[in-house]
Amino acid sequence: MKMPQVSLLEWQKKFGTEKACADAITRYRWPNGFMCPKCGHDTAWFTKSRKIYQCTKCKSQTSVTTGTLFHSTNLPLVKWFWAIYLIASDKGGISALRLSKQLGVSWPTARNILKKIRTAMAHRDSIYRLQDIIEFDDTYVGGKRSGKRGRGAGGKKSVLVAVEKRGPKAGYMAMKAVPNVSGKSIRNFLDHHLKRGQTVRTDALPAMNSVQETQKHMARITPPEQAPKWLPMVHIMIGNMKKFLNGTYHGVSGKYLQEYLDEFCYRFNRRFWECELPLRLLNACLSHAPVTAT
Repeated sequence: MKMPQVSLLEWQKKFGTEKACADAITRYRWPNGFMCPKCGHDTAWFTKSRKIYQCTKCKSQTSVTTGTLFHSTNLPLVKWFWAIYLIASDKGGISALRLSKQLGVSWPTARNILKKIRTAMAHRDSIYRLQDIIEFDDTYVGGKRSGKRGRGAGGKKSVLVAVEKRGPKAGYMAMKAVPNVSGKSIRNFLDHHLKRGQTVRTDALPAMNSVQETQKHMARITPPEQAPKWLPMVHIMIGNMKKFLNGTYHGVSGKYLQEYLDEFCYRFNRRFWECELPLRLLNACLSHAPVTAT
């Protein structure tokens, strides 16, 4: 669905007050007017001082943010909406430290905001399944350490990467951090991110044999110097992802890696709608259920 473009000044004008933000959430949740989430009744009393709706039938109480990504938040909605705009409009991503400075909140608060918004990003991407010709490979992410390099190196996290090949260009992509590259982790990845019966190109890693269980598997032994020819798109995506992590976050721990991968994929999959991204991300957040803080 095409969304209107929105500039920073337009965003400020549209969502510059608590009431404007609350009205936007209300319109999304109840486009045809209030509906009790408990009994479905369409009439309620509204208490301005507490900003609470009380159903006239079952007497249950709810706020406009109940059951949404903003559930039980103590942060002003204006700051939530600004966070969405800043995250969506910054092509290279934004760190929790920088977001905390921009919003005037603590680092833990900014970190919690980013976690919740990235969860909404991941959920929106999980709706789609890759199809047609797909390049599939694995890579490793982590800090530099002495000792063994590549597969089996200490302190690194395995990541599975799949990208659609549409002629000379890339289509949609998906990435998943996994404990190890095994038949089990590959099966789980394929079940969640690919339609069945697609043409999947891989290297000849033995674990990749599980691809043929649900897909048309095309495997080829690929020495490092030949990999860019057999799997060009997936290697470009791996390189771009690592630049994204190092450039914005200066490296990443395994604890938060999947969040960063989710953000990278969400942004890449919507690269042709960059000017629409703030409103697209807002819709993704408005439609998402509450996310537990950590």
